[in-house]
Amino acid sequence: MKRVVLFLATNLAILVVLSIVMSVVMSVFGVDFGSYTGLLVFAAIFGFGGAFISLFMSKWMAKRATRARVIEQPSSDVERWLLNTVARQAQIKMPEVAIYDSPEPNAFATGATKNSSLVAVSTGLLRSMNKDEVEAVLAHEVSHVANGDMVTLTLIQGVVNTFVIFLARALAGLINSALRGNQQGGSHHGGGGFAYFGLVILFEIVFGALASLIVFYFSRQREYRADAGAARLVGAPKMIAALQRLSQGRESQLDDKMLAFGIKGKLTKSELMMTHPPIEKRIAALRDRRFQ
Repeated sequence: MKRVVLFLATNLAILVVLSIVMSVVMSVFGVDFGSYTGLLVFAAIFGFGGAFISLFMSKWMAKRATRARVIEQPSSDVERWLLNTVARQAQIKMPEVAIYDSPEPNAFATGATKNSSLVAVSTGLLRSMNKDEVEAVLAHEVSHVANGDMVTLTLIQGVVNTFVIFLARALAGLINSALRGNQQGGSHHGGGGFAYFGLVILFEIVFGALASLIVFYFSRQREYRADAGAARLVGAPKMIAALQRLSQGRESQLDDKMLAFGIKGKLTKSELMMTHPPIEKRIAALRDRRFQ
C-alpha cells in the first residue's frame, strides 16, 4: 500500500508541476496549444518534464521503495569494506552507499547527476557472493554512474515521450476531423470529444510500445558498457564470475521504475523487450573484449 501511495503521489506532483510550467509558457510566450507548434511544445513539456522530474526524484524514490539504509557510520566490517571499495573505485564524487533487505542478489545505482548518486546492494547479494564478486558488482554500478547512464537514459526517454505524445494527438485529431467531415485548419484536437480522446489513448499505447523498444535497446547497450567498465576496474574474470553467480538466481524483483538500474533484469520471450541483455551474452562480450 505504501508503494501505491508513493507512486500516486509522485505522479500527481509531476502533473501539478508540469501544468504550472505549461501555464507559464502559455502566458509568457503566448503559445497556442491548439496549433501543431503548440502541440509540439506541449509534448516536449510533458515528455521531457516527466522524465527529468522522475530523474531528480529517483534517489529519494529508490530509498523509499526498497527501504534502503544509507551507510553513514559503518557498524560492521562488511559495511566498512563496502564504503572503502566504492571509494576506491569511484572516479567521481563519492556516491552514497546503501544496503536494502531483499533475498534476491541484486544491486542498483541511481541519482540525478554523477556527483549526487546512490549505489545500493541487497542483503541477498552480500550473502550469496564472495568479496571478489561483490567488488565486481560495485564496479559495475559505479561505472553506470561514471558513464552518466541515468541522465542519458532520461534524455532518450524524454525524446520518445515527446514524439509519442505529439504523434498520438496529431493523428487522433486528423482522424477525428475526417470522421466528422470537419477540418480544423491545422488544429490537432479535431474538435475534441470522446472519439478524439479514445484515439489518443489507443495511439499512445501503440506508439508507447514501439518507443519502449528504443529505450530497451539503449538500456541493454549501457549494461554492456558498465560490464566493460567493471572489467577495467577489477578485471574481467571477477565480472564474469559475478555474472555467472547472478545467472543462478531468479529474475529481478525490483519495481518496474527501478528495473533498468539494477544489475540484473527480467527475462522475456523476446530480447527486444529486455532492459538487460541475457547474461550469457554479457559474459561473451567480456570474453571477446567487446564494448571495451
